[in-house]
Amino acid sequence: MSDFAQYGPITTLTRLGNRPLVELEDALVRYTRRNKAALLIPSLVSELERPALLKICDEIAQAPYLDTVLISLDRADEAGYRGALEYFKRLKRRTVVLWNDGPGVKALIAKLEKSDLALGERGKGRACWMGFGYLLAQGNVEYIALHDADVLDYDRAMLARLLYPIADPILNFDFCKGYYARFTDRLNGRVARLFVGPLLGSLRSLLGANPYIEFLSSFRYPLAGEFALSADLLRQIRVPSDWGLEVGTLSEVYRHRSPRRVCQVDIADRYDHKHQALSPEDPTKGLHRMAADIAKHLLRTLAAADTVLGDGTLKSLLASYQRRAEDAASSFYALAKMNGLVFPRHEEEMAIATFAGALKSGVDQFLADPLGAPLIPNWARVLSAVPEAGDLLLEAVVAEGGILQG
Repeated sequence: MSDFAQYGPITTLTRLGNRPLVELEDALVRYTRRNKAALLIPSLVSELERPALLKICDEIAQAPYLDTVLISLDRADEAGYRGALEYFKRLKRRTVVLWNDGPGVKALIAKLEKSDLALGERGKGRACWMGFGYLLAQGNVEYIALHDADVLDYDRAMLARLLYPIADPILNFDFCKGYYARFTDRLNGRVARLFVGPLLGSLRSLLGANPYIEFLSSFRYPLAGEFALSADLLRQIRVPSDWGLEVGTLSEVYRHRSPRRVCQVDIADRYDHKHQALSPEDPTKGLHRMAADIAKHLLRTLAAADTVLGDGTLKSLLASYQRRAEDAASSFYALAKMNGLVFPRHEEEMAIATFAGALKSGVDQFLADPLGAPLIPNWARVLSAVPEAGDLLLEAVVAEGGILQG
């Protein structure tokens, strides 16, 4: 039986039984007659050659309530872009392919940078941000869901469960985060299990009652790439351009909304996608860099919220994290053994050592530069500085043939 107890300041929507998908989708059709819903998928062009995206498309094609599917396409030359247009015709519905390497988007980026709007490095964060801008400029979308293009066991019920809490006008949520169990023949999700969880535990212990840390700790899978939000909230939040996207987004949601307007929903029994390498020897790649980026965002957000992070606290944090991560590994070993799963203990310990180094790097970078690189400006600021930015984005997609009608 699912555990439906509520912990922390946000609402957790667990699955109790198996409510028919048709009921959820029929309700979403009613809720989206006036306030439209869209799905944003950031995707590298290389994902078109992998099997996960094909199944995702087959499932999305059957969702009856979506007004627009937006693919924010990265790392594509012109041949790759034209190939993507053909590929996504299989959706047989209004689909927009936003070409982030195309002339229209490049011209817009140059214009924004001339207005001192720094967009940071290119990557998933900026691809999502561009997609957000297009959907806001489109003008008729009220609910936006986002998920990745590499989900191996995708089911469109995931999407329905993400959108339902914010589309139902009685529930009054503005942000919904997905969660799930990540496992195959072994436990996955190393950064969440062995880094973010122990790190938040250490911060709770060292800092005492802290509303921001309690908010983050309430999420069962804070690094999930699946979430949905209202267009009004989307206009206000900023996003990181680096690998701190998920934690950075939660930080912005915390800043702009009461936790009572935030929920998390159980969207799958299990979940698997493309796994990043640990990269223990290279702090600029893989999970090593991801952990460092997450640490920096956490510390900078705490400092911006008037939390004093002295030298002694940060040194204690390093030692406390190490102990808590080791304890977490023991707990997960018991979980794996109980369920008959593989548990590569040496690899888990290597991950902890790598994450400890990433945390130290994050602390050092925070001390050297407490502000760090700015987040990408929110679209409210962008449209104030460059009022035509949304129209330029719409025109770029039209000029490049990026709108596919179902």
